Amino acid sequence: MTETLFIRLGSQAHDTIHWLVVAETSSNNQEIIASGELKGAQQLSELTSKAEHRLVKVLVPGCDVLLKSVKVPAKSARAIRLAVPYMLEDNLAEEVEQLFFAYADLASDDQGNNCFTAIVAHSQMQQWLTWLTDADLSTKFILPDVLAMPMMADGWSAITLGDGSQQQVIVRQGLWQGFVLDASAWQWQCQAFANEQAAEDKEGDDQQARIAIHAFSPLANSEQLALTAMPEELPLALMAKNYHSKLSRFNLLQGQYKVKESRSNAGRQWLWVAGVALFALSLNLSYKGAQLWQFNAERDNVQQRIIAHYKKAFPNTKRVRVATIKSQLNRELALLGGVSDRQGFLAMLAKLQPAFAKVPALKPETLKFDGKRQELRIQATAKDYQAFEQFSVALAAANLTVKQGSQNNQGDLVTGSFSISTKSSNKGKRNRKSAAKKRSNKNNKETS
Repeated sequence: MTETLFIRLGSQAHDTIHWLVVAETSSNNQEIIASGELKGAQQLSELTSKAEHRLVKVLVPGCDVLLKSVKVPAKSARAIRLAVPYMLEDNLAEEVEQLFFAYADLASDDQGNNCFTAIVAHSQMQQWLTWLTDADLSTKFILPDVLAMPMMADGWSAITLGDGSQQQVIVRQGLWQGFVLDASAWQWQCQAFANEQAAEDKEGDDQQARIAIHAFSPLANSEQLALTAMPEELPLALMAKNYHSKLSRFNLLQGQYKVKESRSNAGRQWLWVAGVALFALSLNLSYKGAQLWQFNAERDNVQQRIIAHYKKAFPNTKRVRVATIKSQLNRELALLGGVSDRQGFLAMLAKLQPAFAKVPALKPETLKFDGKRQELRIQATAKDYQAFEQFSVALAAANLTVKQGSQNNQGDLVTGSFSISTKSSNKGKRNRKSAAKKRSNKNNKETS
């Protein structure tokens, strides 16, 4: 069951405000839940609690909204709406710039009018919206009260609203025509109808029929009116039934006053949670991005160091790629003499490093490693023979066996060679040979 709060605002802040809460049943009937009056716009906040979980629809006095039907020689709706304000400019009491024009999507009437507009001052629209905002009331619909009155095929519909000095008569004359006036001026209006009808009678041959009015509340009668009493109803209850009828589908909240869709409280909460999650995700991604940047910087630094060490070890290399440096290193090691035992070769180089550090004058030219014999052959150059002797002493101190080859003078340099092996390996070979010899002697004794 859908419940709706209807509010009929006044023209001024001190005017009485009428309200009604109705519920729409499954059979499309309306059940009145509550109704009342407020002494002015300053009391609108009393309806804030009643508006919770209910749809709010607003009515405004038809005396503040001018309804006009115009025949415009244009085809497109946009061209028609651009032309209408200036076509009506001479008939308006205010400047066009100070007025708001709202348009209804209705078919052309019998007089050929193809544009139906409701005109209201911007100041009045802003005043109504300010009252609602200050009372924390939100609505998507504002309708002139005359358009919420029933549409009668054989006359007008009318009803009185309020009492005392603020009693008004609301009249709907046709599809896009109606008026609102004070009840005290109703007799004067009836006299104006009479004078107008008398003038028409003089011009025509036939006497004009009296104006037929369907009154939903007691009204003062006159000879010029043909009043038909209708079942009495609460004014807002009657308007609530016709608020969005097929002939009254119109809304003043359009154009610059169109209400933007607002999210529900649950939607706002989920949006807040999503915002926090998005912030946490962004923070995490920023932290991961900083870490990745740091790791990439460290990786680049390591790669540069690898390339620098590789070029230092192999200065003739022109191009070094980190992705293929392992294969390049294997290729360079293979050129040293078909290395089959890389671990032994690298261990040997590690032992040689202190000797080279002690004798910087000796420069190696070639290195060749014999994996089977675990022997490293070095061809080197130095400025004198003393460097070769110092290098041999340093190798012996490193527990290495050194066989020094021939040495020759070549200009200012001395060239020579070394055969280097580890003492542990030689001792191991001797131990293995001795063990084999013992096993052989034992076998011979057993045979004899």
